[in-house]
Amino acid sequence: MTSSALSLILRNSEATLLSAWLADQKATRGRDPIPEAEVVQQSREFLQLFQQAITQLGELTGDAIRDDIDSPSFRQLRRFLEEVTTSRTQLGATPSETARFVFSFKGPLFAEIRSKIADPVDQLKALTDLNALLDNLGLLVTEAYQKVRESVILRQQEEMLELSTPVVKLWDGVLALPIIGTLDSSRTQTIMESLLERIVETVSEIAIIDITGVPTVDTLTAQHLLKTVTAARLMGAECIISGIRPQIAQTIVHLGVELGDVVTKASLADAFRIALQRSNYLIVKRSATQPASSRV
Repeated sequence: MTSSALSLILRNSEATLLSAWLADQKATRGRDPIPEAEVVQQSREFLQLFQQAITQLGELTGDAIRDDIDSPSFRQLRRFLEEVTTSRTQLGATPSETARFVFSFKGPLFAEIRSKIADPVDQLKALTDLNALLDNLGLLVTEAYQKVRESVILRQQEEMLELSTPVVKLWDGVLALPIIGTLDSSRTQTIMESLLERIVETVSEIAIIDITGVPTVDTLTAQHLLKTVTAARLMGAECIISGIRPQIAQTIVHLGVELGDVVTKASLADAFRIALQRSNYLIVKRSATQPASSRV
């Protein structure tokens, strides 16, 4: 069977195919979150693009029905399926629900082929070719779904990194960057960008990098910290590293890591006190007899 003959069947049976396909999709949708009106629109557009691709395939390859969906005749259909996959993924559809959009077309299409092609040999050839073709389109949808999910996960990871590295203004000219979790190259880059942006925004001269929430410090972690300190200095801000616990101090000494002239403190409070002193602020404890409204 030629692609021209198949294209004619698709064109003449478009209404019948659409009706039967929508009925099959409705019967198997379950908790599919896709609105019914959208399903109808997407199914109608798929049918039109599928018929168009089969027609162009015959014109380009001499009426041979092929299962190569990478050919130019399938370009618009591939793009459409990628858009459908993205839309359905964002609405919360599962991989099976997304791929079922293509695979559910087999039943109505095969039934129509059997009713329109009498010759058993031509019928078998058409069904075999179409089965391979739709399988490849279904795999395309599955791969597109995976790419969309990966991009969503990557974006969520980036957002979590930004949320997990807040730069807090403690005082005029004093910033604090509490770090929780391990430090790798990617996260260091995010931390550095956030800190430098806040230094510029607040015109701060001191930044406290608190590593109380960092479980372990190795040579690589220390290098990342030093890179952040160096970048801050280039922006005109000095850094104080706080949260140096006894075990971390021992590890740094054991590894032979040189922090240079970077000031380190055991706690954020100690580092903040140093930062205020360097900013020429004087903290005086109010006496018990001094009125609460007084200022020093």
